[in-house]
Amino acid sequence: MILLFTDFGFEGPYVGQMKTVLARLVPDETVIDLMHDAPAHDPRCAAYLLAALVPRMPAGAACLAVVDPGVGGDRPPVIVEADGRWFAGPGEGLFEIVQRQAAAARQWRIDWRPDSLSPSFHGRDLFAPVAARLARGAMPPSSEFPATWRNDPARPGANWPDDLPAIVHIDRFGNAVTGLRGDFLDSAAALRVGGTAIRAARVFSAVPQGAVFWYVNANGMVEIAVNCGAAATVLGLRTGQGIEIDGP
Repeated sequence: MILLFTDFGFEGPYVGQMKTVLARLVPDETVIDLMHDAPAHDPRCAAYLLAALVPRMPAGAACLAVVDPGVGGDRPPVIVEADGRWFAGPGEGLFEIVQRQAAAARQWRIDWRPDSLSPSFHGRDLFAPVAARLARGAMPPSSEFPATWRNDPARPGANWPDDLPAIVHIDRFGNAVTGLRGDFLDSAAALRVGGTAIRAARVFSAVPQGAVFWYVNANGMVEIAVNCGAAATVLGLRTGQGIEIDGP
């Protein structure tokens, strides 16, 4: 199985071109569009979203993940293996929270290069072929990072917190996912955004229509919502916006 996680959106040819490469190299593999509206150009916010989706990925799955504002620059292309799941993509911190939450993780720098490599589309030319190899159980020519890499303070994302008090994604309903895990926040705590105090509820139907609340979503992340409304519109929320926590 190959899972796709990108900030490409479905507009334009980008997702389709990656799938075309995968269909040519591994025609019998299942390819799943996990997410294509990850925060654009924002590996930090995307890292928390990706980590929240990992627990339901099957063991042995290969995840092709691309949020790559440094494409064509000196950021390394990497493979990460975390608790038996494989990830291929740019080494800009996108896999930082995944590896940090894993019991065991290893990382390799990808040394292999295709005969033709666009400087601006490594998702198609580099990471898709690598993900295809990983799905077949093969490792492309790569150099493993030393065992100390997980504790290297210079690695991208090393200074990111385990739980990020910020909006990391706004979905089509206007719900705002934060980088906070549900077990990080006490149900008696209030979130504060732009002067508005937001209290917890277990489900949408527990509050009146139009009411703002926070809850723990299906992926275990704290999410700000409005019952039958769009929290992003009501509160003027945006991806990357910080939030405050009041209470325990």
